[in-house]
Amino acid sequence: MEGFLFALLPALTWGSLVLVSEKLGGNSYNQTLGITIGSLLFAIMMSFINPPEWSSLVWIVGIISGIGWAFGQLFQFNSVKEIGVSKTVPISTGLQILGNTFFAVIIFREWNDKMTIIIGIVAIICLITGVLLTSYGDGDNKKEGSMKKGVFYLAISTVGYVTYVIVVRWNEVDGWSAILPQAIGMFLAALLLSIKHKPFNKYAGRNIFTGMMWAVGNIGLLLANPKVGVAIAFSFSQMGIVISTLGGIFLLGEKKSKKQMAFVIIGCVLVIAGGIMIGFTKE
Repeated sequence: MEGFLFALLPALTWGSLVLVSEKLGGNSYNQTLGITIGSLLFAIMMSFINPPEWSSLVWIVGIISGIGWAFGQLFQFNSVKEIGVSKTVPISTGLQILGNTFFAVIIFREWNDKMTIIIGIVAIICLITGVLLTSYGDGDNKKEGSMKKGVFYLAISTVGYVTYVIVVRWNEVDGWSAILPQAIGMFLAALLLSIKHKPFNKYAGRNIFTGMMWAVGNIGLLLANPKVGVAIAFSFSQMGIVISTLGGIFLLGEKKSKKQMAFVIIGCVLVIAGGIMIGFTKE
């Protein structure tokens, strides 16, 4: 039971992260910098509570991973400004899963039996269909222009997020050891990316809380993996898109037609289903 509670933490915290950050206010640069400050403070605290083993490899890989995350988060926020939370999060989640799956299959050779390949192919079909349904527009030229810009930002965001995950796995760095180096890389990259935009203001301060939320989710995933397995922990973490998507519509007031609403809900269900199936290819 404890393992499942840990597995729910990423869904609750990561799923509501963009939503909470938008409520707290600020631009993409304030939000990203604030989150990285919160994450760094949490990582420093954890390094005293549970001192990890560090090496030069852990520091290099962790910092590179953190830089990737900062790009991923900044451009995800840029996408939110263009197309809203209810579209950004499902599309971003689907693209991240597809990107990580590509490396899992091509580089790490995870799909090594017939059943895994079948499950994986069905999962990819669900993900692609879900992303397409979620991104459905109403034909308005202005909104279509924003959609193109939002998807462009998400393409950059996906490269950042995939880098964040893959470099750690490629070098077989322990997740606990990487927490502080990652947080330092996140903060330094966010600072450099935002320094020209005068990011230090009340909104960055508010988003320190959001950074703490993100860090709690990260710890939850690390604690859940050995207790319930990577497949279940990963699958649970995908559930957060329901919070973000519906929260964007009902709490942030993002308007949808009945047809768009139906497509968004179906799309979310398909992305979650695809994420769950991908999770079970990891065992």
